[in-house]
This record gives sequence, C-alpha cells and structure tokens, in this order.
Amino acid sequence: MNLVTSSPKSLLLQFLLLIATHGALGWPWPSLGGPSRAVGRVLNFFPVPVTEECLSDDSRRTGLCLNTYECRIQNGESHGACALGFGVCCVFTSSCNAEVANNVTYFVNPNFPGLLNDVGECSLRVKKISKDISQIRLDFVNFNLAQPNRKTGVCETDTFVVTGGASNDLRICGLNSGQHVYYDMDDEKDYITINIRLTKGNYNRMWEIKITQIEFSQRAPAGCLQYFHEVAGTVQTMNFAVNGRHLADQDYVICIRQEHGMCSIAYEPCDENSFKIGPPIFSDTGIEGSGDEGGSGPSGSQVVSMDVFRECSDRVMMPCDSEEFITPQGGPGICDLLHCGNNFCTDKETPCRIESSTTPFVMRVQFGPGNREENPEDNLGMCIRYEQQQCSS
Repeated sequence: MNLVTSSPKSLLLQFLLLIATHGALGWPWPSLGGPSRAVGRVLNFFPVPVTEECLSDDSRRTGLCLNTYECRIQNGESHGACALGFGVCCVFTSSCNAEVANNVTYFVNPNFPGLLNDVGECSLRVKKISKDISQIRLDFVNFNLAQPNRKTGVCETDTFVVTGGASNDLRICGLNSGQHVYYDMDDEKDYITINIRLTKGNYNRMWEIKITQIEFSQRAPAGCLQYFHEVAGTVQTMNFAVNGRHLADQDYVICIRQEHGMCSIAYEPCDENSFKIGPPIFSDTGIEGSGDEGGSGPSGSQVVSMDVFRECSDRVMMPCDSEEFITPQGGPGICDLLHCGNNFCTDKETPCRIESSTTPFVMRVQFGPGNREENPEDNLGMCIRYEQQQCSS
C-alpha cells in the first residue's frame, strides 16, 4: 500500500489550522518560569495511508480517501468514513468558471440537481495533477442539453465542447446520460477546457459529469474515444434517444477490450428500430440517381448499388469475417465493412447477428457534416449489443 504524500504547503496549512482552532497539539511545551505541561487533547493531522478512490456514503459518487482536514483545505466535502475510520471519503464538485485539479471531480450545472434554463456559457478548466496524466475520462452521469437541429443533426441551441488536448475537439449536445469518452491530453499543455454554451431560454438542462484523470499505464488505446471493458454490453451513438437524432460532424472509434479467453465478438441491434443511419437501402420507389445499377430486392424493391452504398456520408464501419442471418432459407449473408441505411445487415426483412474474430474489437462512427436536411426518423442512430465469444478448444 502506498503512502499518501502531502506538499509542505499543505502540511503547514494543516498545522496552522490546528493551532488556531485548538491552541495546542497535545505535546509537552516548554514553559517560561515553570515546569512543562501537556494539553489534554491530541488531534491526528497526518495524511491517511491510502491513495485509493472510495464510495460516498450514499453509494452514488466516487471520492478520494483523505484526511478530514486535507479534504476541507482542498474544498471537498466529506461523505462517510474510509481507511478504517482514519479518513473521510472526500467528494469534489465544481460548477461554472472554475479550475479543478483532482483525481476525480464532478462537474455539475448551477443549482444541481435542479434544472437550468438560463442563457449563457459555463466553462471549466481541468488541470493535470501530475505529468503522468495521459487522458481525461468523462462519464456523463446525467447529460441533458437541447436537441440538435432535427433535420441536419447540427448542435445549434446548446453545445458541449472539449478543447485543448491532443485529440480533436469533442462537440456534442442532446441526451447522453450513461455515455463516456476518453480525451487525450497534450504533453506540452497541462490543462483542457470544457465549455457549455446555451443560446436559448425555456429549455430544461441538467448535467453531472464525472471527470477522472487517467495515468499512462491505465489509458485507453490510442485513437479510442470510447473504451468498453465488459465481456458484454451496449454501444450507442451520441444522442441515441426516443425522438432523438444522431449528431452531424462525428468521426470517432469505439473500442472494446478483448478479455482473457475470448477470441471473437458478436453484435446484434438492440431492437428492430435501433439502427437507422440515413434513408433505407431498399426502397419501393428506388432512389434517385441509382438508375439501372441496382437490382431487384425483396418484394421487387429497388436495391441501391454497392457503389452508392459505400458512399453513404453517414455510416458505421467495423471489421467482420462472417454475417449470419436468421432467414427462412437459413443461408449466410455477405459481410460488409460498411453499414448504413435502416438495417444493420443487408437483409431488411430479418434481424441479424454479426460475428467477427478480427482484433482489436473496434467500430468506427462516421457522420458527415449537417449540410443537408433529412427525415429525422431515418437518422435515429445506432444501439448495438455486443458479447465476446470464448475461444474454441
């Protein structure tokens, strides 16, 4: 177990605080003109001998196990005991126009958990706690901003932007509770900036974002905006919600850590309506410009040519080596790296399951610029369940 170390300045502040509050520390003090005497109160101000995170007493937030005075000096709040009662679980919370430099901080809207319907900007600067910090992880515990333009997917009313790191700027809006992202820090810069811009009133907003500083040894693989550690889970594009619309100008990689003993991975849509990225590939009336290149699809529908399919400006790409359809004929389908339209697989009529043994387990989301208007019902986004498969003996 590592010992917690405190800066000389911090220890001095603790020392002065104790003297000012209690007058003495319970040690024998030399007396002028008389014998030494001891004050009958002993207070422990030494650092707590742990560096671990802890769970607050409401089992909701994560804090740092610190000495109670260290927690107070750093403007944290005590939420239960830790380290066998020698320390407190210190939770750090911050809001607009502040700078934070802690392992774990919660960034919340003013008056949280109340709603915010004001107009203005709210910024937070996140400063590295050490040179070993390689990434910042943002967990959107609660994230409810105004929706993007439903026809274009552009964030116009509200924007959440992260800048100042080695990664490209992150820009999102809408409903993203439960999502997370990793943002690379710049080696030459010791902070990043989070800025939330609200341009219209009468919208009820709420945000509660857990900000965790990640050391290099614990970082997500390079290029991964999202990194999932579970054997099975759910992946969603940003702003996937009822009456939502996927965002424009998105290009990022979702990574899933390959667990021990797992050699492949299977993907399935969350439900029959959980993959809608652009107009349907199959259309009863055909798609303008497809001409004679398309063939006949199910029920005589026109099929977009593969060239047109590959030019989808909004799409999801994933390595795969087999695609299994649940069809009356029971025959296998064709595995394609690119997915767009209103069905995860190429057969519109049936659900599907995609398996891949290609490693690493990744998928790339590419949503083009919002320079055209489309039916929002055709652009809900993606919700995919994944499950890693054990290696065959």
